Amino acid sequence: MSKDKPARRPKAEPPKGFRDYFGADVTERKAMLDQIAGVYHAYGFDPLETSAVETVEALGKFLPDVDRPNEGVFGWQDEDDQWLALRYDLTAPLARVAAQFRNDLPSPYRRYAMGPVWRNEKPGPGRFRQFYQCDADTVGSATVAADAEICAMLSDALEIVGIPRGDYIVRVNNRKVLNGVMEVAGVLDPSDASRFEAERGIVLRAIDKIDRLGDAGVRALLGAGRKDESGDFTKGAGLSDEQAEVVMAFMAAKRDTGAATAARLRDLVGASTVGLEGVTELETMAELLEAQGYGADRIVVDPGVVRGLGYYTGPVFEAELTFEILDEKGRKRQFGSVAGGGRYDDLVKRFTGQSVPATGVSIGVDRLLAALRAKGRAGQAAVGPVIVTVMDRDRMADYMVIVGELRRAGIRAEMYLGNPKNFGNQLKYADKRQSPVAVIQGGDEAAKGTVVLKDLILGAKIAEGASLEEWKSRPAQVEVSRADLIPALRRMLDQ
Repeated sequence: MSKDKPARRPKAEPPKGFRDYFGADVTERKAMLDQIAGVYHAYGFDPLETSAVETVEALGKFLPDVDRPNEGVFGWQDEDDQWLALRYDLTAPLARVAAQFRNDLPSPYRRYAMGPVWRNEKPGPGRFRQFYQCDADTVGSATVAADAEICAMLSDALEIVGIPRGDYIVRVNNRKVLNGVMEVAGVLDPSDASRFEAERGIVLRAIDKIDRLGDAGVRALLGAGRKDESGDFTKGAGLSDEQAEVVMAFMAAKRDTGAATAARLRDLVGASTVGLEGVTELETMAELLEAQGYGADRIVVDPGVVRGLGYYTGPVFEAELTFEILDEKGRKRQFGSVAGGGRYDDLVKRFTGQSVPATGVSIGVDRLLAALRAKGRAGQAAVGPVIVTVMDRDRMADYMVIVGELRRAGIRAEMYLGNPKNFGNQLKYADKRQSPVAVIQGGDEAAKGTVVLKDLILGAKIAEGASLEEWKSRPAQVEVSRADLIPALRRMLDQ
């Protein structure tokens, strides 16, 4: 008789596109989000937590096909044949909440939300299927003062977490201005929004590539098309030279001040009603921000911002970090965008049938954390808890009393709970925990009423060859009275 094959053991690894976050990563992220939440709270925004699962109908962007929702979300069919999905952002759930509780919530409703979202997309280097978002939105206010406030709040949030003024810029544009330029260029018909839709999409993508392709590359995409270095051809928008010139002038409209930029944009949109409305909104935002002290060193009007313009209905903004970092090949490059947002006045309308104005911003949590690490404001070696070692199994209660005293004094501490037989293993454990100090009390110390404090950080330095002066000024191990444990430990931790 053949032997049964052993059961296949599962691989100890997460699915592709997912990762685990350990102590320091979680701690740093929470500290950063707490700081941002403090800014949002100071501006009068309330926290909101929504379910990680929404109906596909409520999410709105994706619809079920025969077997499962379309690519982009993690979805499944419930026992009552309803399609459900993990949320892909925090804005769609907000629209559902604003519609569901519209009779109970204040209007405008100001909320912030932080949490994981899920995208069923192909993973890649630095691109995960689960990641954190940090949003703040105002629902129910049509005034651009709400957009200006979001920009100011974003500026404050970046500075509070450690991105100094001069290392970032919040850039502001307006969907209506671009629509006016498109109208002047002849690729937008105000009476038929669907006309020239494909051409407008190509123009938008071309504008977004100006930094990478330069003027010549963008002009090619606005015209017949562009062939890249590999020989691949990208179809262009088919604009004439005169039409393309209007778009190119729009991208070059930025001036030294917001007022000067707005004046140039006013010239470009000509008699376009929607374009002039957008320029007026930009001028108002610039005035409101300037009055609060948010000048061009922090927030600027910039026609180059085109992110998500198909989704937004008015002002759009993007926070870009301007300092340089070294990539994996040692080349200098700018860090780039860490946040973006804008006005979206049609999202809640899906539920209510009535237009509800809204504006908001989303901060890329992982990118902002990476930026802080690049600035040396995060990624420092984590400090673990003080370790109370166990020298005598029969005195476990005494050790628990010690660790309890430390915790009540506000000192993070733990008692060693492994096999205490080998004391060296306890110190190895403390090293792995990155503990600053070990508290040791054997029978002799207990009889004398003392404890030994072992400075593990200095001890490691001495092992590497610390100077004699350092050794004399701060010994790696001291014996203190039991009654003096807390103040002596504080002195050692504060050095």
